[in-house]
Amino acid sequence: MISSFKRKLELKLFTIWQSKQGTAKFLRPLSWLYCSVVFFRSLAYTLKFKKTEKVAAPVIVIGNLTVGGTGKTPLVAWLANYLKEHGYHPGIISRGYGGKARHWPQQVRPDGDPVTVGDEAILISKRTACPMAVGPERLISGQELLHYHPTCNIIISDDGLQHYALHRDIEVAVIDSKLRFGNGYCLPAGALREPIQRLKKVDFIVANGKAGNGSAEEGEYSMYYSITHACRLQDSKQCQPIEKFKGQQVHAIAGIGNPDRFFNQLTGLGLDVIAHAFSDHYFYKEEELEFDDDKPVFMTEKDAVKCKRFAKEHHWYVPVTVEVQETFGKAILEKLKEIKSDEQQTT
Repeated sequence: MISSFKRKLELKLFTIWQSKQGTAKFLRPLSWLYCSVVFFRSLAYTLKFKKTEKVAAPVIVIGNLTVGGTGKTPLVAWLANYLKEHGYHPGIISRGYGGKARHWPQQVRPDGDPVTVGDEAILISKRTACPMAVGPERLISGQELLHYHPTCNIIISDDGLQHYALHRDIEVAVIDSKLRFGNGYCLPAGALREPIQRLKKVDFIVANGKAGNGSAEEGEYSMYYSITHACRLQDSKQCQPIEKFKGQQVHAIAGIGNPDRFFNQLTGLGLDVIAHAFSDHYFYKEEELEFDDDKPVFMTEKDAVKCKRFAKEHHWYVPVTVEVQETFGKAILEKLKEIKSDEQQTT
């Protein structure tokens, strides 16, 4: 019941945030107030009324300007593995959203409990095998991560673009190439956490989908998802090519920021999808994965970390392969070289 209400609220807000008329127009004065608070908060850090602190390693923040899922977490995992391939020892910090730990920060392991540290944290840990710490205060999480893992020589922050207490060396903003910025208004009239002008201050922009929404927009790099196979929740080694399910009717559940993206991907691959959308970070009950038939049940990898404990043979998760424009990785490496060179000149 709560999930159904929350999902309906999410859909209602999505409709409002895509239009400049109706409720969005009525809420604009509150957006101006929100933008003013954001501006003066940012100014306080710029003028050093509020303190920004460094940790003992360069920090890359991967965030977004809008509420909801744009693809930050898959990009964090991709970048961590990319940096490992190029000789770095990355550590990762995140909010641990949805986690119910009594004390923060928490260290994360691939076999950890998503109830304690959140679903995205477990997914990232499984995907990267990197040291990871989660907590509401990014600075403290980064400090504790380096305390327990002193060999880490770079930190990637999953989200945190608006958490200015932690000094960052590189900022990456991820946007949805189709939705872009909705109606362009800040909360609550629109989906923006900060005005669009904030993008002028970030180092890189990655578009989930074709960069520039079809145009050759300078400064954006493309990121795509691809699906090749599905794996059983009971045994992740039992995988089948996605083509094997082509033409079949399947149930698909998704508790992510943009469930339709997942459903549309499966439909585009030839599956006949019965969609079941849940609110983001939803924790499922066993009966919610059972339907009055024996059709396969597909879910995202993020959902799978929470459903494995009561998985049945017909439950499958779909790993997503992230493909990022090659020049993005190279640009990150060049930026890190510049940072290292600058640090050596100042010491």
